[in-house]
Amino acid sequence: MHTPEHTLTTTTRPGRFVVVFDSADPQVREDSAPGLLSTEGFSTETYFSRLGVAVVDADSDHLNALRSRCQAERRPVHVLPERIYRVLDAAPAARPAELPDSFTDTEELTWGLQAVRALESGYTGAGVRVAVLDTGVDLEHPELAGRGIVAESFIDGETAQDGHGHGTHCLGTVGGPRSREDGPGYGVAPEAELFAGKVLGDDGSGSDTSILSGIDWALQQECAVISMSLGADVPEVHPPYVAAGRRALEQGSLIIAAAGNNARRSSGENGFVGAPANSPYVMAVGALDSQLGIADFSARTLPGRGGQVDVAGPGVDVLSAWTGNQRHRVISGTSMATPHVSGVAALLAEATGFRARELWAEIVQEAARLELPSVDVGSGLSLAPPAEEQQ
Repeated sequence: MHTPEHTLTTTTRPGRFVVVFDSADPQVREDSAPGLLSTEGFSTETYFSRLGVAVVDADSDHLNALRSRCQAERRPVHVLPERIYRVLDAAPAARPAELPDSFTDTEELTWGLQAVRALESGYTGAGVRVAVLDTGVDLEHPELAGRGIVAESFIDGETAQDGHGHGTHCLGTVGGPRSREDGPGYGVAPEAELFAGKVLGDDGSGSDTSILSGIDWALQQECAVISMSLGADVPEVHPPYVAAGRRALEQGSLIIAAAGNNARRSSGENGFVGAPANSPYVMAVGALDSQLGIADFSARTLPGRGGQVDVAGPGVDVLSAWTGNQRHRVISGTSMATPHVSGVAALLAEATGFRARELWAEIVQEAARLELPSVDVGSGLSLAPPAEEQQ
């Protein structure tokens, strides 16, 4: 069992700030930000026009001048320290031996694929573009090498090759094989068009700059689904991902992100949905075990707009691809639940033609209600579309 570092972090990058120009008001949506930044002496190299967000190096005097200029022009602006994010996998709590599993891995399929009913749906994700923003992908993995994966790195000094394993595991769950000779199939949408954005380094961490770069790239590639199994354990809604989530929906893409692993339910700690999943425009995914119970580590909804768990997926003891000679690994986390839901989203997008907000609504509508509080699992277990919906 893989047991990573605890994911609690509020780390920021000294001297680096995220500037959010995006507004829900179309009257102030014109893209004058590059000119404004240049006038005030900021580089526009990390301005993401598709998101209305910039990341800058600055001191307090420069930031105050920028705020004053925006106020004079009656332009809304948020300025925040740039945060650090990490992979979101976790060790599951021990389960009493006398309780049987509802699902178990078989020779044919992992328990997660059985639970979301991937095989019964008949859909494969064909023609649907899915971006997995994580630690990259093992492009030499024998079960992924022939998938035509488009890979890009947004980590300075590192290629898109996965030197960690987490990204390969998540991408494998989204679009790896549904059947293989030496073990269970583990890919929900095996014919989806896969895009791997390396936004977390080989050490498992990344920043707003790398993550926003990856989202911007995924929108440029016209990905219908953007899967992000990463986060920071901060309860406050982080404005850059309010902007990014809203802009993604406007451009036909749905961002699906891990709710977080900061709960310790066996000790009475329910946790909270962290960033970026707590954006009201990002779908937040909680984790279930093979009995369809809430995972001990899975974060719970916080009151207020944003911060809610929207849906749940298989996230405990999940088998998928891994880097190097090991090839496969079993790990746990809301990180593992998220690509299950992202794969289901690809199947639903293929089945219905829906994108963005319509796709979000379809995922929620098709989920199986569970005998668990909605604050833990949202609308329930994400399910693939039934075969009879095929035209």
